[in-house]
Amino acid sequence: MNEELNTLEAVAAYLAAAFESGNAEAMTAALATVARSDGLPLLAAAASLPRAQLADAMLAGEMSLDTTLAIMKVIDLHMP
Repeated sequence: MNEELNTLEAVAAYLAAAFESGNAEAMTAALATVARSDGLPLLAAAASLPRAQLADAMLAGEMSLDTTLAIMKVIDLHMP
């Protein structure tokens, strides 16, 4: 899956599907997958967040509200 998440659009679609599921475990797993993907730097840049900080938060499953909202904004802007 990590190889498929190499564009911002792919990352946005993947995260949107996880968020829309309403399943906390699916959302946590999706965040961790994106944190390890080639698309993470693209998401971090689009959300104006430091890449390392974003990766750490996503892997820990402990994102601030500001970080979560920044990611949600990017997802909405890049949905096909």
